[in-house]
Amino acid sequence: MSGANLPPLPQDAWLHTCRQLLPQWESHSLPFSRQSIIPISISRVNQVDAARLDIEMSAMLKEQMVKVFSLMKPGMLFQYEAELDAFLEFLIWRFSIWVDKPTPGIALMNLRYRDERSVESRGKVRTGLEGPGLTVAQKLWYCIATVGGQYIWARLQSFSAFRRWGDSEQRPLARQAWILLQRIEGLYKAASFGNLLIFLYTGKYRNLIERALRARLVYGSPNMNRAVSFEYMNRQLVWNEFSEMLLLLLPLLNSSSVKNLLRPFSKDKSSSSAEDDSTCPICQATPTTPFLALPCEHRYCYYCLRTRCAAAPSFRCLRCNEPVIAMQRHGGVINPVTK
Repeated sequence: MSGANLPPLPQDAWLHTCRQLLPQWESHSLPFSRQSIIPISISRVNQVDAARLDIEMSAMLKEQMVKVFSLMKPGMLFQYEAELDAFLEFLIWRFSIWVDKPTPGIALMNLRYRDERSVESRGKVRTGLEGPGLTVAQKLWYCIATVGGQYIWARLQSFSAFRRWGDSEQRPLARQAWILLQRIEGLYKAASFGNLLIFLYTGKYRNLIERALRARLVYGSPNMNRAVSFEYMNRQLVWNEFSEMLLLLLPLLNSSSVKNLLRPFSKDKSSSSAEDDSTCPICQATPTTPFLALPCEHRYCYYCLRTRCAAAPSFRCLRCNEPVIAMQRHGGVINPVTK
């Protein structure tokens, strides 16, 4: 064979070959080594839903807390509403973020907080979801900004409104303080709107506090789906719209017509008509100026019958459901109903 005529290789031939190929290998692997952070995309819908669920959780806790003080003096809890909100927000922070756990809304969306500064200085990341949680300083600043900041701002607004700092008759110092508060609120809203646009574009940092602390929401488990399904959310949206439609339509319904419609299904029609024959069926009192509804001749107060006939020309008697075409004073002349 031709391989038998080849000279034997030196013992360090593999070492020379490795040294020759090493620069080429480093040149090919250099672009991958420079990419220390793997770009990941976190669903913006999940992040917004997490914030909304946290708000709903706080509202539920507040409702239960208010029920505890329902037997106390009315209006007493209203004076300490800001303190109650701050206390509930502190409880949620204490038993979630402070102990390295997500808030209820964040947990339902399969998310967690990650310190983005340590990820950038750490180096290579395999999946893009690794990284430590928030530091102690970040947790404390988060509590100060969310709990303390919201409480102080709510108290400032209520105090300035109670003292009427915005009135022109106030002292110049109070007026300047009111203008300063309005400017701070305007700047904060403008900055929040700009942060919202950046969040919609990049998918990072829902609010200014998260951006200032570099606390980013990432998936807690890459293989876990969201706990709240879209089917449940759709049902909630449909029910909310249905309830709003009922609240809009109920004041437009005529209660007397609904009562007359359900009157044939009542059980004790004879007894109720017998005992109520001497009273006005509208005001349930003895008529001071009795008038008869014609043709059924049931007794009404003059003002009750006149206002009902003027409001509804097709008014029906509340006792027999007959159309009222005229009204007559008890023992007097017939007055036709104007239609």
